[in-house]
Amino acid sequence: MEMNSIGLIELTSIAAGMQAADIMLKTSQVELIISRSICSGKYMVLIGGDVAAVRSSVESAAEQVEFAVIDTFIIPNVHPDVFPALSGHSNAIDLEALGILEAFSVASLIEGADAAAKAATVRIIEIRLAMALGGKAFCTITGDVAAVTSAVDAGALVIGEKGMLVNKVVIPRPRPELMSEMI
Repeated sequence: MEMNSIGLIELTSIAAGMQAADIMLKTSQVELIISRSICSGKYMVLIGGDVAAVRSSVESAAEQVEFAVIDTFIIPNVHPDVFPALSGHSNAIDLEALGILEAFSVASLIEGADAAAKAATVRIIEIRLAMALGGKAFCTITGDVAAVTSAVDAGALVIGEKGMLVNKVVIPRPRPELMSEMI
């Protein structure tokens, strides 16, 4: 299965989340990437596949469990850094500059991280989703200061358009001890 697109639905209800996952998997040929409860009693379902299948699955689930939907997205041609960053397996070790995007929702953060990675030559270190974060999410990126600044601004713009931006930060030449706190 071609995995050039991802889609997510974030819900207020765990039961509706499980129902949405089932709907998504039955609607089109997609791969289940993440399906789990997250902090503050929410649930998220992240799928991958070709753009049409992902779009069909997300739209069908969102329509059928509309009462519980917090946010959704479909990202065609997702940046390749997103997958390893979601699983915490990034190879980024040397921190030139550190950029941090923080959002109130999982969906808006992943969209912002993808936009950041596409906006400049940076590497996504990690995308942390709503576990022990009170339902918020954040991502960390690295690269040279100018690239990280451009990337963080691009990501913050996408997150901010949904009214979900908590904060954005760029730290030039961060201390190496910060790496132990990130992954």
